[in-house]
Amino acid sequence: MLKYRARKKIQIKNKEEEAKQEEMAKMFKKILIANRGEIAVRVIRACREMGIIPVAVYSEVDRKALHVRLAEEAYFIGDAKPSQSYLHIEKIIDVAKSSKVEALHPGYGFLAENPELVRRCEEERIVFIGPSSEPIEIMGNKTASRKKMTDAGVPVIPGTLESIKDEKDLNIQAEKVGLPVLLKASAGGGGKGLRLVRDKKELLASYRLAQSESQSSFDDSSVYIEKYIDEPHHIEIQILGDNFGKFVYLGERECSIQRRYQKVLEETPSPLLDEATRKEMGKIAVKAAAAVNYRNAGTVEFVVDKEKKFYFLEMNTRLQVEHPITEMVTGIDLVKSQIEIAAGFPLSFSQEDIRPKGFALECRIYAEDPDNDFMPSPGKIIHLRTPAGGLGVRDDNGVYEGFDVPLEYDPLLSKLITWGSTRAEAIHRMLRALSEYQVYGIKTTIPFFKRILLHPNFFAGDYNTHFILNLKKEQDGGESEEKIAALIAAGIKCFSERKRGSAPAPKRRESNWKIQGRLLNLANRL
Repeated sequence: MLKYRARKKIQIKNKEEEAKQEEMAKMFKKILIANRGEIAVRVIRACREMGIIPVAVYSEVDRKALHVRLAEEAYFIGDAKPSQSYLHIEKIIDVAKSSKVEALHPGYGFLAENPELVRRCEEERIVFIGPSSEPIEIMGNKTASRKKMTDAGVPVIPGTLESIKDEKDLNIQAEKVGLPVLLKASAGGGGKGLRLVRDKKELLASYRLAQSESQSSFDDSSVYIEKYIDEPHHIEIQILGDNFGKFVYLGERECSIQRRYQKVLEETPSPLLDEATRKEMGKIAVKAAAAVNYRNAGTVEFVVDKEKKFYFLEMNTRLQVEHPITEMVTGIDLVKSQIEIAAGFPLSFSQEDIRPKGFALECRIYAEDPDNDFMPSPGKIIHLRTPAGGLGVRDDNGVYEGFDVPLEYDPLLSKLITWGSTRAEAIHRMLRALSEYQVYGIKTTIPFFKRILLHPNFFAGDYNTHFILNLKKEQDGGESEEKIAALIAAGIKCFSERKRGSAPAPKRRESNWKIQGRLLNLANRL
């Protein structure tokens, strides 16, 4: 009885503290979105639902962009070149001051992880919707973050904790770590300044290339070495932290479907993880965030090997492109949570309240030609029909019919998200939605996603970061006539059994799905 009363007093005290904290907090009236495209549209819509006035910025080629049309106010900030517009901190700050906003949301990309923008916001008393500059700086430097995580007891991939000093040091460190290794830009991400080395003869040339690309992309040529994990999975954990030291994790996202080290399709939950590993990764992600006094939304990324052993990769100190799939399974609006935390409100839910339900997928619809090494495909969208909707379908779109997709920026047009009570339902719903998605005038990645989703290995959840590379090898190698004939024969048998209503055993059912997926995959490639 005494224990119960003590617990009740603690609960009452916690509620009283939360009430005080909420009383001190004050919601913003006006927010500047320092970004473009679908993420600017996403934040604008969240603002409108919260009764906040959204303010947009735009470059010369974005005068007629969707985010400009949807915002309450929009301000011109310069030429199409990012350095003259979306990457120009002083122009962004000038708009924030002249439009009298109280806060600034950076979206992702551009200035989202730039500590200098955060400092300028602090100087001008504009609330930055994100973490403070210190965790951005620590986590933005790969060697500094590896060192910090090692000190905090977070498992890190074997490798160097400092940048490579010179070519002599390169050989010494590579020998210590052992081939194969990854050479990675200390200040980078997104696959820039990254080289895989399997043969010692390639080491020096790869190092020089990684340095050169890192210098041109991040104005920093420093490179470090990391052990390469064979057959890796790229899995990330979404976290939220408020200004009062409270953290939660919201499950994981499987991000292993990548081209050139960049994600194109994500899902949650991961087909690889079991519940114990999932929980352990969540706790470690919170530990990593707490080690740098993090606040707001962030994502801790891990490399996971086939034995489910996981290692810290990096932390993205911002909202992720793939955040909608977490929203779909948790019911938590991450953008609204970001705004509430920045306004000073405490997290309104605990770890026990977060109970992900169902399965969700996201396909990034890019203006790219997947049959031409994913080359950008800018131009006018002469016809656009997005999916008609239905239960569990969401399209985060940043374009419209008649819009000219510019060459100057990331070619992401929209993100198509589906939810299902089972993984199979989410996949079939995505296939249905993709079949309704029509974009004419430019090339897109829509046909490519159909090939991925219909592949038997993807359907079985049996894939890693090499999936797209292996898929390309399959396509280049083709299928023998005998193999095609055998698949068709097996498929006819499979479908005739289904038509007669026979109920195959579980193993047979899995086999039938694989055959069906393979047949559809072959048909799609013809």
